[in-house]
Amino acid sequence: MSQFNTDIKTYEFNHTMIRVKDPGASLHFYQEILGMKLVSKMDNEGGKFTLYFLAYVNDDEFASLQGKTEEQRRSYVTNRAGVLELTHNWGTEDDANFSYANGNQDPGRGFGHTAIVVDDIEEACKRFESFGDKVKWVKRLTDGKMKNIAFIADPDGYWVEILRRGHN
Repeated sequence: MSQFNTDIKTYEFNHTMIRVKDPGASLHFYQEILGMKLVSKMDNEGGKFTLYFLAYVNDDEFASLQGKTEEQRRSYVTNRAGVLELTHNWGTEDDANFSYANGNQDPGRGFGHTAIVVDDIEEACKRFESFGDKVKWVKRLTDGKMKNIAFIADPDGYWVEILRRGHN
C-alpha cells in the first residue's frame, strides 16, 4: 500500500517548455509551418516574460476557445496532453548575440528534440521544402541510413523530428 494519496494511473504528460529568443519568429514557425494553434498566452509583468501555449487542436475545438477568458484557456491547457509552451524572456529578441542552449550544439548534451507525427511524411517534407529558407533542415528523409524520419529546426535551433503516424 502506498503512503501517498495519489493514483499514478491518472498521471499524463501535459507539456514541454522551451525558451525562445524571438516570439514572432517562433510563433510563425510553430503555427504556420507546423500547424499548431496558439491556445493561451500569459504575460508576467513582474518576471518580464510571456508564455505561449500551443497545441494541435481541431478547428471546432479551437473555435470554441475563442469565446473563452484567458483563465478558461489556461485551464484548458492544464487539462490536455501534448502542449508546447514557448517562454519568451523580454528583451532577448533585441540582443543580436543572444541564443539559448538547444541541446544540439557542442557539447551536444541535454535536450534533444520534440517530435510530431504526420499522416504522409513524404508530403509533409515536400510542404516543409515549399517554405524555402524559412525551414532549416537538420536531416532530410534521403539523408543517412534512417529513411523514415526527418528533422527540421525551429528559429532557436531546437530540433523537431518528423515521423509517419504508426510507423516504427
